[in-house]
Amino acid sequence: MQHPLGVILAGGLATRMGGGDKGLLSLGGETLLGRVIGRLEPQVAALALNANGDSGRFAGLGLPVLADSVAGYAGPLAGVLAGLDWAAAQGAESIVTAAADTPFFPEDLVPRLLLAGEGMAHPLVLAATREGGRLNRHPTFGLWPVALRDDLRAALEGGLRKVVLWTDGHGGRVAEFPTAPFDPFFNVNTPEDLAEAERLAG
Repeated sequence: MQHPLGVILAGGLATRMGGGDKGLLSLGGETLLGRVIGRLEPQVAALALNANGDSGRFAGLGLPVLADSVAGYAGPLAGVLAGLDWAAAQGAESIVTAAADTPFFPEDLVPRLLLAGEGMAHPLVLAATREGGRLNRHPTFGLWPVALRDDLRAALEGGLRKVVLWTDGHGGRVAEFPTAPFDPFFNVNTPEDLAEAERLAG
């Protein structure tokens, strides 16, 4: 299997942070997005950013900016579809997504997703962690096959929004990640989260 392309999902509305782009918030002298790029770029063949509105605000990043093709902020799956369409145009077979507000995700995210997808005709894998006995899937962190993009488009046009409903329908797997010393998928939704991220980064 080819090395996947990477897509950073930054298409949300950041309402709990008061709107605007969470990814452009500063954390330890670097933007959240800068930290995410620094973690994902070494793991993928090429990188793009899924974001809506004026793409010029990300011009300094030097990345392709992909807008949702499904109207009305349809959630992470719309960003995944935008990434799959971009990857298809590059002749790629798959993408790996990461959220723009999750600065500590694993530096071995991509190899572990690929390992979990071995043997699948169309590898489809979500990252997961375990809390107590409960498995928590992280729907913005996944390996997605270009081969299923038209199926995803049809599902979105039919009103589907819940990531796991779609992945479960295609026999999606999980790659489980450890949560020590802290949950690597901790994401910044509120000013309190940003303060906690500063503590973790320090």
